[in-house]
Amino acid sequence: MHRLKIGIIFGGSSEEHPVSVKSAQEVAKNLNTDTYEPYWIGITQSGAWKLCAFPGADWENDGARPVMLSPDRSVHGLLVLAQKRFEVIRLDLVLPVLHGTLGEDGAIQGLLELSGVPYAGCDIQSSAICMDKSLTYTVAKSAGIATPEFRVVTGNGQVDAGRLPYPVFVKPARSGSSFGVSKVAGEEDLPSALDAARQYDSKILIEEAVAGSEVGCAILGDPSSPIVGEVDRVALSHGFFRIHQEDSPETGSENSTFIVPADISEASRRLVQESAKTIYRALGCQGLARVDMFLTEDGQVVLNEVNTLPGLTSYSRYPRMIAAAGLPLPDVIDRLVSMALHRKKR
Repeated sequence: MHRLKIGIIFGGSSEEHPVSVKSAQEVAKNLNTDTYEPYWIGITQSGAWKLCAFPGADWENDGARPVMLSPDRSVHGLLVLAQKRFEVIRLDLVLPVLHGTLGEDGAIQGLLELSGVPYAGCDIQSSAICMDKSLTYTVAKSAGIATPEFRVVTGNGQVDAGRLPYPVFVKPARSGSSFGVSKVAGEEDLPSALDAARQYDSKILIEEAVAGSEVGCAILGDPSSPIVGEVDRVALSHGFFRIHQEDSPETGSENSTFIVPADISEASRRLVQESAKTIYRALGCQGLARVDMFLTEDGQVVLNEVNTLPGLTSYSRYPRMIAAAGLPLPDVIDRLVSMALHRKKR
């Protein structure tokens, strides 16, 4: 039986490198090797590409060989350096398991488009829009979705701190997880918050703090008829939710737990799911995405952000929500592969 040759790209040079490696390890546990012949392509934090046997803890040194994804469509896959010559490996498709900068922002998707190799997940345009929170909000507003009020600060732009409606959140506009995010209670804390955000991006968002519960929804599939996962709710003990910034996230967050299905009314659950589908379609998403929102006390939904390559680790929100809707990770992988191949044929 012919096995599909699937390249799984993980790691990356963003701050989310460690999470990406753990996502790849979870994919490895759930990949049907009777159906797929996996090629594990790890990108080091310095940006070197290596073909390895398995995304283990020491994947960079465990017999890994230099590799590149050829932009030449006649190659349709990988060039592996071996004995001073290149070995060609033709791929049927690629599953990117990269998070954050150069993974979710359209960069790797652009390289895959040049290569002609089908890939799972969102395309260049939707990846770029969803990565930039200011663009996400602008497009979502045009689709009738409520968003926080915000302002953009670029470069070393100045802000009249005395005119902001505190508390506010200061965050990099184009960064993943909660890196560089600060909640600012008063104008005296604004300069340090801007400095923290500028470590990750030159474009900064200052947005109002929305009073409400943090909820999320996993989406899988074609925008015309997506599968909607169960809604989850982030239960906080203190502070604000900092995803993937704990020392050992596998043991649980230091200040939050996830309730799946969310302990909200059925009417609110349906509203969150319908809002997530509207956002998914408006932003041009396909394949998969996790839509994060706020549910206010008066029952309104406000967009927080959209993750186009959400974490797939054992402790990540996306797999939990989609599994609660009846789709375990092996089935999710199968559907992503099927959609990628179908999209290539159109």
